[in-house]
Amino acid sequence: MALQESLTRFKQQQEKCQSTLSSINNARAAAGSGSSSRSAPHHKSVPIATTSSIAAKAPAVKFSNDTERLQHINSIRKAPIGAQMKRVIAILYETREAFTAEQINEVCYVDAVNNREVFSGLTNNPKVFYDGKRFSYKATHDLKNKKELLHLIRKFPEGKNVIDLKDAYPTVLDDLQALKASGDVWLLSNFDSQEDVVFPNDPKITIKVDDDLKVLFRGIELPRDMIDIEKDLQKNGMKPATNTAKRRAMAQVHGINPKPKAKKKTRDISKRTKLTNAHLPELFKNIP
Repeated sequence: MALQESLTRFKQQQEKCQSTLSSINNARAAAGSGSSSRSAPHHKSVPIATTSSIAAKAPAVKFSNDTERLQHINSIRKAPIGAQMKRVIAILYETREAFTAEQINEVCYVDAVNNREVFSGLTNNPKVFYDGKRFSYKATHDLKNKKELLHLIRKFPEGKNVIDLKDAYPTVLDDLQALKASGDVWLLSNFDSQEDVVFPNDPKITIKVDDDLKVLFRGIELPRDMIDIEKDLQKNGMKPATNTAKRRAMAQVHGINPKPKAKKKTRDISKRTKLTNAHLPELFKNIP
């Protein structure tokens, strides 16, 4: 009797799943037909998620493990609101496409349609742009390519934190390295925050340096031995470009003596030399 009840409940569950899948397909078709003639009013052009792109991102599921999938969906929807929003923002960031609430549900199983807390959290999140129908990722700076990136950097002669540029577009870090290689920018490390800072390398830009900073720079006395300089660099978190200790050790192994210090040239005493120690005649007995 218990087995029969279990089978009945299983069949009801399967029928419910089929009904849910059918409603999703109908919503997908309606969204596709409605979006073909309109584009989302966005601060920049964002690709609209299509059925094929969603199918590529959504995990493939067989009917045989449909129960396991439903359990997975249930665990996602019971997660804290913050965790569900983080899951959605990650999809928006990775794809850089605009999704409806129904498409978000298909891709990452977060119900932004019926869960009002999730919907409200996404519409008010500073990293999410909502045009009234679709959600898309909102970067700190609206940039599309290397040219626009360089134009922005030149507006900040005092430097721009790279962390503010990382989410502009997928290849922004590669473009930063390319601008550094071409000499258009300086990419330096900030050892206080362990974050890189990019500076424009434009001769037209005048950079003002405070007098107290100049005095501090000129007042720094460097150690005389290169080994001590390398130790100070490592102490401050910088990697020296040279390794003097290793170089000297290798030189000794190969029998190369370090360059001797130049000796002061001694002056020979002759008859024309003016003698100031005449009271010590024994010093000059060998003078020709």
